[in-house]
This record gives sequence, C-alpha cells and structure tokens, in this order.
Amino acid sequence: MAALMWISHSERPLKVDELCHALAVEIESPNLNSNNVPSIGTVLACCEGLLAVDKEVSTVRLIHSTLQEYLRAQPELLGAAHSTMAETCLSYLTSQQVKALSTNLSSGPQEMPFLEYCSLYWGMHAKMDLSECAKLLALKLFDEYNNHISTKILFKAQRPYPHLDFDKPSLFSGLHSASMFGIVEIVASLVEVEGCNINRKDCTGSTPLMWAASNGCERVVKILLEQDKVNSNKPDNSGRTPLCRAARNGHAGVVNVLLELGDVSPDIPGNSGKTPLCYAALNGREGVVKILLERGDANPNKPDNYGRTPLCWAAANGDEGVVKILLKRDNVNPDKPNKYGRTPLCFAAQNGHEGVVKTLLKRDDVSSDQRDDYGQTPLCCAAENGHEGVVKILLERSDVNPDRQDNDGRTPLCCAVQNGHEKVAEILLGRGDVSPDKPNEYGQTPLGCAAGNGHEGVTKILLERGDVNPNAPDNYGQTPLCRAARRGQAGVVRVLLGRGDVNPNEPIKNTG
Repeated sequence: MAALMWISHSERPLKVDELCHALAVEIESPNLNSNNVPSIGTVLACCEGLLAVDKEVSTVRLIHSTLQEYLRAQPELLGAAHSTMAETCLSYLTSQQVKALSTNLSSGPQEMPFLEYCSLYWGMHAKMDLSECAKLLALKLFDEYNNHISTKILFKAQRPYPHLDFDKPSLFSGLHSASMFGIVEIVASLVEVEGCNINRKDCTGSTPLMWAASNGCERVVKILLEQDKVNSNKPDNSGRTPLCRAARNGHAGVVNVLLELGDVSPDIPGNSGKTPLCYAALNGREGVVKILLERGDANPNKPDNYGRTPLCWAAANGDEGVVKILLKRDNVNPDKPNKYGRTPLCFAAQNGHEGVVKTLLKRDDVSSDQRDDYGQTPLCCAAENGHEGVVKILLERSDVNPDRQDNDGRTPLCCAVQNGHEKVAEILLGRGDVSPDKPNEYGQTPLGCAAGNGHEGVTKILLERGDVNPNAPDNYGQTPLCRAARRGQAGVVRVLLGRGDVNPNEPIKNTG
C-alpha cells in the first residue's frame, strides 16, 4: 500500500531506487538504515502485478491509468497520503547522513538517490496536507537550512537563475522556503518568531514575499503583507519587484492583492526596463494584462531598454489575445518601433505569426511597409525567415512594395533565396513587379546569393526563368558559378554546369 501511495501521488515519476529508498524511511528516525531498503523484485511481488517498471527510463508506474483514477477517488485506502509523504521526505532530509553532506556537492551521492526528490517536493506534499509531525520536522530542517545540501539542489532547479554561484552561501531561509512552496501554517508561525527578518534577501536577491508572489501563493502573500516591516516594492538582483514576478507568471490573484496596497507601483521596471505590464504581455498573461490596463497609472507604451513596448513583445511571441487587448486601448501606439526602428508588425512578420499580422493590418495607423534602421520592411522580415503565409498576406496589400531594398540592397526575393526558402521565392517570382535579377549593394543577384549559400532548389527555380543572367558578375567579378565553387557547393556547381550558357572558364575580374 505504501508503494501504491508513492506511485499514485508523487509529483513526478519515481525511479526504481527512489521508490525503494522512500519505502525504507522510518519517520522521525535520525538515521537512515540501508538494511531497510527492499529490492524492486520484492516491491513488485508485494503489489501483485499492480506496478510495473518502465525499463527504458527506469521508472515505476501503475499498471493502468484507471488504477490511478481509482486510488485518487478512494483516498481512505491510502490514508493521509500527502502528509505521510511530506513526513517521509523531511525525515530523510533531517537524517544524520544527509545533514553530514557537504554543500559543495553538485548533487547527492549515489547511495542517497531519494535526496533530490525530497529536496524539491517535500513542500508540495506539505502544502497539500500538513501534519503537526511534518511541521516540526520542517522547522528542524530550517535550523540548518542555509548550509543544507537540499537548498543547493532546490536552487539549481530554479530555471530563471542558471548562473548562480552555488559555492557561495545561499542566504535561503526557512521563511523563503515555506513562502516558495506556499505552506501557510509554517509561514504564519515563522513570521511570529522574534527577530524574523521578513525582508531578508537570498543569493538571487529574492525576499520571501517575492518567492510567494512568483509562485502564486496568494494566502502567503497576504500573511507577509500584514507584517509591519515588509517592503512590498523591494527588487531582486534583476530589479524585479514582487509585482513584476507575479505578473510574469500570470498570477492574477497575487497581482490584485499587491495592487490593493497604496504603496505598490504598477510601473516600476526591472533592470532590463521591463514593467509588470511588459512581463505579462511577454508571457501571454491575458488576465494580468487586463488588470494592469484597468489602472490609470500603468503606461501601456512604456518601452524596455531595447525600446520594445508590451505590444512589441506580444506581437513577437504571437500572443494574439494580448495583442487584441492592448489594441483596444486608445492610448496604445500600434506602430511604435523599438530602438532599432522595428515595429510590432515587423516582429510578428519576422516570427511568422499570421493572426497577429492580420490583426495589426486591420488598423489604419499601422504602416505595412515601414523600414527599420536596417532598411528591412515587414515583407523582408517574413521572406528572410521563410514565412509563406505572412508573405502572402502582405503581398495582398497595394501599399506594400514587393521589390523594396534594404540598406544592403537586398530585396525580399534576395532575402528569401539566400536562406533557401523555395516556396517564398516562388510566391515572389509569381508577381510581375518583382525583379528576379536585381543586385544588392555588392552586385550579387538573387542567383548569386542562392548559389553562394549552396541552395540547389532555389538555384533551379531562378535558372528556369529567361530573365535571369546566370553569368552576372558581382562587384568583385565573381559569377554565381565562381561563388559556388569557392565555397565548395558541389550540388549548385553541377546545377549551373548543366546549363549550356554558363561559362566555366569565366575569369574573375576586379578582385584587387
């Protein structure tokens, strides 16, 4: 029954040795007894065929999904599962063997395979069902938490902080941990302890309030905000406030709680210049975007350090819902460029987001052919990245020049063929107002660009046309054949030599 409990209620699939060690733990025992660890054969035999081992990944699973549904629907069969699992994990972490481990280890030793699971998930189980025993074990763990290997394991699992120096003290306290997991009862106890530093920063610069806000722990956020000395705007090492972090992760409830305070600004940017609205738009958090836009003191056009507005970010990521919400506001500039002159339409076209492109083009105040600082139009951006659908949408408009050159003299056709986008090349060549032989600033024609980059398919498409010169030299006297030969593009060389009008002995001129 213990094995069924672990497999049906674990936060992730358990490996064979993790399950066996979990079954060996004696709750509240100060020592781990290796003699208690059963073999997987014994465990499977006890479970009468209800468990199986997935040999490819060495994890244990229930024999069928319907068994999982049954066990979850009959909680009395397994008792207080999450409470027991929290007590087991905490007993493992507070054992003498684990406490003796150096924090310089990158992970737990092989003889302690259950260490990672316990470090990462004890709080998840405790949050769902906290017994008095688990609470006492957690407080015992917190007595030495800053120098405990489990804090290092926990931090290494935090994806936003991949460059931390794990050999330095983490400054991660029990209050940080309980706030991160959202364990209300423990947070409430810890804030009452004399000398509790509620604004203490860990090695990422995060306070307990920040961790609670990041993970959407609304009840914990409220408890922390009730404390007199709490700083609700204190930023982390990246300059992000608790509101920024809640907005980034889409925790609308926490955002509302924070904004109800009179001293929380909805427009404080992080070190990157991104405001809470920018973070919400960047991550497609429609609910949070709506909440922030309802306020009069959140600037919907405020750019980050690279000049990207919330609309720019939403358009670049293809978050059509967020784009529509922002465009409903009269004070949102739909054509505001970033510091390099690239508009939201350019970003959407570059990344192939057809729905966003259509939405933006419905506006009269959006320029469909605006050049950025590099001279690239939305059509250039779409063609360069091979987005056929966006190319077709833009070419349907009479105000889009399909042959407009960028600062390097590249047309949309040139942008497409140099990257080998055959379908886009065919779409552009199907128009009568696109020159198939227009050279760029260096005298390279689309055929020269395609040949030099080894794109056989595009080379064949261009050679099928009667208005493409297969021997046109660039400013350095190199023909398409010469460019292909110099770069070792054997396939393209064969295609070019297959034509009778390509001169294989054409000398290179003006090479300097």
